[in-house]
Amino acid sequence: MSRVGVALWLGCGFIAFLLARLVPLARRGWAMELALTLAVALLLGTLATALDFGGWREPDSRAGLFAVFGSFAAAGALRAVQSAKPTGGRP
Repeated sequence: MSRVGVALWLGCGFIAFLLARLVPLARRGWAMELALTLAVALLLGTLATALDFGGWREPDSRAGLFAVFGSFAAAGALRAVQSAKPTGGRP
C-alpha cells in the first residue's frame, strides 16, 4: 500500500526544519526542532485529509503547503518559548 501523501507531509516537515535551521536567532538543539516539525507536519497532513484536500495516498500541493508553513510556524513558536526562558544569567 502506497503512502505518498504521508511522505509528502514528512518531506515538507523536514524542509521546514531545514529552513528554520537557517535562521540563527535563538537556535539551540536540533533534535527537538526536528521532532516537532515532523509531528506537526503529520498532524496538519491528517487535518488536511479530514478537510478533503490531500490524503494518505495522494500528494496534494495544498496539503504540502499546509504542512510546511504550519511546521515552520511551530518551529518559530518553539524558539520563541525557548528564548523567553531564563538562562541563568543576571536578572
